Amino acid sequence: MVGKVIKDKMNKTVVVECVNARRDPLYGKYVRSRTRYKAHDETNQYKVGDEVEIQEHRPISRDKRFIVVRLVKKFVEE
Repeated sequence: MVGKVIKDKMNKTVVVECVNARRDPLYGKYVRSRTRYKAHDETNQYKVGDEVEIQEHRPISRDKRFIVVRLVKKFVEE
């Protein structure tokens, strides 16, 4: 899954928000839903705003079941 890093305050952990858009069956409008996952970041290299790819993994802690696989796009502040 691809999502955006929204928090990086924890040690070796980032919170990634994945936005999903699906079509409503009755009205036909697109409804966005967001899901937040805690993902393991071994080197603390990902910062807020970065777009990353996460992958399911065995449980690392009580909430962490994902690891960050790669950086898709670096956040550039203008």
